[in-house]
Amino acid sequence: MSWLPIVALALVVCVVAAFLLKLPRASWTILGAALLVGLAGYAIEGSPGQAGSPKDAARMQAESGELIVAARRQFFGKGQLPSRWVVTGDGFARRGDFTQASGLYANATEENPADTEAWLGLGIALVEHAEGNLTPAALHAFEKAAALSPENGGARYFLGLAWLRAGEVGRTRELWAEALEAAPADAEWRELLALRLERLDAIIEMAQEQGDTAP
Repeated sequence: MSWLPIVALALVVCVVAAFLLKLPRASWTILGAALLVGLAGYAIEGSPGQAGSPKDAARMQAESGELIVAARRQFFGKGQLPSRWVVTGDGFARRGDFTQASGLYANATEENPADTEAWLGLGIALVEHAEGNLTPAALHAFEKAAALSPENGGARYFLGLAWLRAGEVGRTRELWAEALEAAPADAEWRELLALRLERLDAIIEMAQEQGDTAP
């Protein structure tokens, strides 16, 4: 678990950049990807000498897709295998093709309307396809996933990320707290979510203190 401080630092950097440094909203997709990196437990590596080339951009897009799928899978046990439609959709998501991925996840929900992971995958794919915007269709998919499995924190976590990218920090905090409260005591992802909520609270407090001391 030695990567936990790195994950915490990633969350701090992302939220500080967004709210204290007023990073343009166009860059929030990168922030969201960094948070997903933390959830999946990946180490962050810099490659400053390779930035800027089309090949590198494509590679980074594929890596982001891989992290998104890995992060979603964190909320499902190894014995909870995804359906064939979700597996196929994940293949497109890993390449950054969220248009095709969302269609396949939608097929999964049509075949089995009680498939929580399919609804969650659909919500995530629709947000990514909309460049970080929470569309009504994505919101419906997240809400459907949460209703089907209230104890699974995936829907509230990713919906919280979408609201965070929209600048609605309060909604993010509320959703993550609800997810943690409903989480089973033995859920493998519980500690990760608790850490993110703790760091988010610290950043909210820091922002409030700065606001109070501003001239």
